[in-house]
This record gives sequence, C-alpha cells and structure tokens, in this order.
Amino acid sequence: MQMREIERRVFNGWAMLTALLLAGALLGWLMCRACRAVEVWSIVTLSLLILVWIVLQLGYFMLQPNQAAVLTLFGKYLGTVKTAGFHWTNPLVAPVAKKVSLRAHNLNGATIKVNDHRGNPVEIAAVVVWRVTDTAQAVFDVEDYQSFVSIQSESALRHLASAYPYDTSEEHALSLRGSMDEVSAALQRELQERVSKAGVQIDEARLSHLAYAAEIAGAMLQRQQAEAVVAARTRIVDGAVGMVEMALERLESKGTIALDEERKAAMVSNLLVVLCGHAPAQAVVNAGTLYH
Repeated sequence: MQMREIERRVFNGWAMLTALLLAGALLGWLMCRACRAVEVWSIVTLSLLILVWIVLQLGYFMLQPNQAAVLTLFGKYLGTVKTAGFHWTNPLVAPVAKKVSLRAHNLNGATIKVNDHRGNPVEIAAVVVWRVTDTAQAVFDVEDYQSFVSIQSESALRHLASAYPYDTSEEHALSLRGSMDEVSAALQRELQERVSKAGVQIDEARLSHLAYAAEIAGAMLQRQQAEAVVAARTRIVDGAVGMVEMALERLESKGTIALDEERKAAMVSNLLVVLCGHAPAQAVVNAGTLYH
C-alpha cells in the first residue's frame, strides 16, 4: 500500500518546557511537605508523578528549516512535522522520530560505460538535483530513498544512452552530443517516473560527461573528421552549383553574351574548379578560342 504524507501539528516546546518546570517545582514542594508529614500514600503518589514528569522530558525535539520529522507510535504512522523550531510531542514518539531533509540534494553520478543506439561504447555521467516532497513515501515505501535515487539515476542514464546515438549527421535527428537540452529533458522525465514512488521530485538532470570509450575513441575521431569533410564538401558543391546557375541565368537574361552548350559546359567546369578547389585559382590568359 502506497503511503501518503499527513502534516501534523505538535506542541510548542518552549511552552511545554515552562509548564513542566512549573509542574516540577510544584511536585518538589509537595514531596517536601509529604516527607515532613510522613504521609506514605502521598509520598508514593508523588513519586509516581515525578517519574511521569521525568518521562515527559523526553518529548522535546528540534527541527531546522527545510527539515521534517516523521512520527510513529508502535509502528503506526502518525504524521509529519515540517515547522522549524523547538517542539514537544508524546515522549514515546519523539525518541524514534525519523528526521528527513527537505533540502535540494546534488547527486554527481559516476562515469559509466554503456552502448549507444548504434552499439558504440560510450562513457557517460549525469548530475541530478533532487528533493523529498513526500516524507511518508520516502521513509516507508522504499528501504533507503537516497540509495534508491542513486540506483535509479544510473538505470535511467543507461536506458537513455541506449536510446540515442552518440552523434549523427542527419538533419533534425537527436543525438547525445548534438541535442544536449533535449536529452537532458528526456532524462529528467524518465527519472521522475522512476523515483516518484519514493516521494522524490527531480529538479534538474543534465549530462556532466560524454565521450567515446577509450578503445574506439581514435577510430571514432577519424570517422567524425571524415563525416565533417563530406558534409563540408557537400555544402560547398551545393553552393557552387547555385552560383553557377545564377551566373548563367543572369548572362542569359541580360543578353550579355550568347553561349552555346559547349561554351556553357566549359564555363561551368571552370567555375566549379575555382569555387570547389582547395587552393586559390591561378589566372591563365587564353589567346585562342574553344575551337582553335
């Protein structure tokens, strides 16, 4: 059965301290008077009351800001106190109260090795910022909520890494390296689903380390360089073809010069060589024609 947090109010500690001190003074005065009068029954009764008074001193506890105390009595959940300050409650409850921090926790996950969507081994790590929002679930629904968050973070990160390639040259395709914001958002959503049963909220989850595994890092670097060269060449050729087409269209529209198919082919060849070449083009003076 899934637990639900119940916020509980308890007595002010300072008020109870004042009341118990006054009660202690009164009991001490009555005990002295009973001893002088040698009233046996009064002495026994006051001794029991003093014992109860001593037990009541065990009901004090303190809470810092963003800290909660989960109260239980004989295994039964009574509620959670979230108000910071000095408090008093049932002496049988206070000593076993479970204190839970409501502050933001920072989990710096260890670097793990996992295969990406294409089967390439990569090293990946994530930083997760989380906090407890339901103390009853955190204490009673999981064995150790901090360990639970740590293990589920690693599990979610492994699943996420296997769902995306490390890198891709396809346009609008998501990848671990090229879509960091989208991947981090997906990691946060998946991790939130996994840890919600522990009463935990994920404030942020981001990749802190991403690299190819050492055994394939060199080969993958060469592959990335080759893909980058191919992509750059493709863009250069597309731009060069567009410039040649624009030049021919302008020459024909303005009637600057009439070119037959052979001259057009020569012009296209020369322009592509100039635009796509690695080195600057060398000027050559042609004293003849295409036909001589």
